[in-house]
Amino acid sequence: MVPRVEECYALMDEYRMLNNIRDHSIIVARIGELIALGLVKAGVDIALDRIIAGALLHDIGKTACLEQGGDHAQVGSEICLQHKLHEVADIVGEHVRLRDFQLQGAISEKEIVYYADKRVNHSSVVTLDERLHYILDRYGRNNTEIYRRIQANFAQCQVVEAKLFARLDFSPGDITTMIHGPRTLITPLPTGYSHGGRY
Repeated sequence: MVPRVEECYALMDEYRMLNNIRDHSIIVARIGELIALGLVKAGVDIALDRIIAGALLHDIGKTACLEQGGDHAQVGSEICLQHKLHEVADIVGEHVRLRDFQLQGAISEKEIVYYADKRVNHSSVVTLDERLHYILDRYGRNNTEIYRRIQANFAQCQVVEAKLFARLDFSPGDITTMIHGPRTLITPLPTGYSHGGRY
């Protein structure tokens, strides 16, 4: 089952998603929506509802992991499975690291959410390089193995970006301004949203 937007917000409440994580998730969903609509326009067969729900719920396990530890992507996937949301569980489970990515394969919903998440730092739309520097500074500063894994993950994300935008009629840099355009399936951007800095 793919949850409706209202059901995603209800799950955010049920799992006590913090307001800043909720705002982040809404912006990730908006980017996912923009990319998905562009791909549909280009003739790509993609499930827009799965992308939006997966993006809204991608950090559903974050509060539990902040309190108790654990892998928030895995915990989020388990939450989805508990609620019989099988069609978004893999998207949530792979939003940090993609498994079995194939450059020549069909574009998948999980690739879009994985990429969209890397374009949002807190509540700001950023480039992949800006997000990489933030993640390296926050998580990889004192551990060379984590530093290496983060760099490898972002190298893969750059490949995902190239794969997605090869089919789109806009560039990665256009997302920052496009996010303010007409909204279709999700709510307006959070109050105080900034594309230049954290609010």
